[in-house]
Amino acid sequence: MRVAVDAMGGDNAPAIEVGGAVAACREFGISVTLVGDRTRLEEELAKHACAGLDIDIYHASEVVGMHDSASDAVRKKKNSSVRLAFELVKEGKACAAVSAGNSGATMAAGMFVLKRIKGIERPAIAQIFPTLKGQTLVLDVGGNVDCKPLHLVQFAIMGEVYARYAMGITSPSVGLLSNGEEDSKGNELTRETNSILRNASINYSGYVEGRDIFKGTVEVVVCDGFVGNVVLKSSEGLADAAGHMLKDEILKSWVSKLGYLFVRGAFSRFKKIVDYAEYGGAPLLGINGVGMICHGGSNIKAIKNAIRFAHEYAKSGVTEHVAEKLSENTSVFVQRDTPRSQAAA
Repeated sequence: MRVAVDAMGGDNAPAIEVGGAVAACREFGISVTLVGDRTRLEEELAKHACAGLDIDIYHASEVVGMHDSASDAVRKKKNSSVRLAFELVKEGKACAAVSAGNSGATMAAGMFVLKRIKGIERPAIAQIFPTLKGQTLVLDVGGNVDCKPLHLVQFAIMGEVYARYAMGITSPSVGLLSNGEEDSKGNELTRETNSILRNASINYSGYVEGRDIFKGTVEVVVCDGFVGNVVLKSSEGLADAAGHMLKDEILKSWVSKLGYLFVRGAFSRFKKIVDYAEYGGAPLLGINGVGMICHGGSNIKAIKNAIRFAHEYAKSGVTEHVAEKLSENTSVFVQRDTPRSQAAA
């Protein structure tokens, strides 16, 4: 089971992608195909001790930049590294595609090449957040800014399945992000979604608030991509700011510095918990295959872990289980689509 890596997409490509691929292959024994300019990739690989590692190169003559439109990845640049990575998955030459490039282009390439799971209207980008109780999956975190209730319901189903089979949570609970826990809260989108999810065959817990994400109140939190991206970026900013503020406080006096010597182990463990690189990337749920979207500024550790998580995702059978779960909830979707006048009759 090879993992195809778009080696040209990130801010510091291809050095970071190559370094991450070498680390994943060496530490986890995962076979990797680097997709990109062969000459540049060979030069980067020459900087590493790669003897005995199962890493090969698939040449791509084009690159989708961060400022290119998503359509460039699927229409204009047919030989781009991100599109060809997904082509390898489609052809069965790789089990998953990983990219730290343009997230919109990565999502578009995944949809265009692998298509959507039957019944899914829109794929979603999911992100794992550390919590007081372990981990919580939040989706969508940026793939779909404008959503309908049907989309959020499908996000809930995909999130529940991913948490169960890829994250190993036996009975994941699902919450809908809102501005209060009462059913009267929220807006028209969340209220209608809440009503539908009450009848879905998932472990739905109702509304949750932003603070519940990090409490670990539920294992899956559902929202539209606009709200989810704000949550994601705010969380990243808070973690970074908290780290700097804590460092400033420690350096203010010799007493604080002395105290740090006794608790630095705890600080190191905390830093590891909130480090995005530990989680690698965000799975693209809803496409008929496995795709992992990484932060554009990912480091070697992040790429390494993204490859590992993509490999585990491919073995989990999430795609097949999503299709099964959609079938279980067919009546919910039919009920939602029934005209109000007809339902009343």
